[in-house]
Amino acid sequence: MKMNTLYAILLAAVLLSASCSCQSKRDPDPAGPLQFAKGADISWVTEMESKDYKFFDSDMKEKECTALLHDIGFNAVRYRVWVNPQDGWCDREDVLVKARRAKALGMKIMIDFHYSDWWADPGKQNVPSAWEGQNVEQMAYLVGRHTEGTLRFLKENGIEVNWVQVGNEVENGMLWESGRVQGNDAANFARYFNSGAAAVKKVYPDAVVILHTSNAWDTDTLRWFFNLMKENGVNYDMIGLSLYPSSWGGSADWRERTGLALGNFPMLHSSYGKDVMLVEFGMPAYQPEAAKACLQYLIDNTASYDWFKGIFLWEPESEQSRNGYDLGAFSNGRPTVALDPFRK
Repeated sequence: MKMNTLYAILLAAVLLSASCSCQSKRDPDPAGPLQFAKGADISWVTEMESKDYKFFDSDMKEKECTALLHDIGFNAVRYRVWVNPQDGWCDREDVLVKARRAKALGMKIMIDFHYSDWWADPGKQNVPSAWEGQNVEQMAYLVGRHTEGTLRFLKENGIEVNWVQVGNEVENGMLWESGRVQGNDAANFARYFNSGAAAVKKVYPDAVVILHTSNAWDTDTLRWFFNLMKENGVNYDMIGLSLYPSSWGGSADWRERTGLALGNFPMLHSSYGKDVMLVEFGMPAYQPEAAKACLQYLIDNTASYDWFKGIFLWEPESEQSRNGYDLGAFSNGRPTVALDPFRK
């Protein structure tokens, strides 16, 4: 064999070995350290199963939803926790059922505490019925106890939790009225949040504590809120954002809000020194091509940011005809092309 031929073969082998050993940020090892999360909140899945809804792969073979998303290319899931939900869905026992599925598949897990018996978001942050009438000190204690108790229950049942949201879309605070954030008043919220954050670290010292707000495109509100959090000594590891770039009326024009969000990501990272993640993303299910284009645009334009840690779709398995929500990414129980940017 000629020397130049041998050299070429050896060089190719070295390059191949290097390429195999260096893993892309966009294709993390499920068992390895936290890298780029291709995730979904699928908290509705057990409730949907109870109504006999099925999920199918592209060959129309029935498959459990978590496994279906994993096979596509998702490597992380997110589950919401309510305190005392009336129907039992999204309590800690229901979360454990779902988390065991993710664990078996080697998927990373995010827990999203709502600190309410039902939905919590910028328009409603209702105190759990069992917590009503408590003063600020007692409320902070209850936040910590509920957070620690839920997480310890998961840990004792063999679940590893990688990220924890202390509150859901909390730019207006949580546990109203005492925990409302408005103007320059955020002291009680800071106390509640820090109680929850301390409880997270007590159970899962390495878990990433996320401070989550809505409207990733709203620069003024983001600056106001995160400045206020800094002034009030709120302790968190990561900025979590929601982005629903289409209008709720159904417009497919996602470009303006997505462009604004992409400008806000580096601003938030540089201003507050935190990693950033889209913990909620969604677009109308009946516009899958637009959703695909937007999601791919986000992935392409954050690929060089090692501090941008992932994107979670919000309830992609949901459908208007099944549970009344039309910003998912399934049709008749099957994934649409909206999920193509996450495919392996």
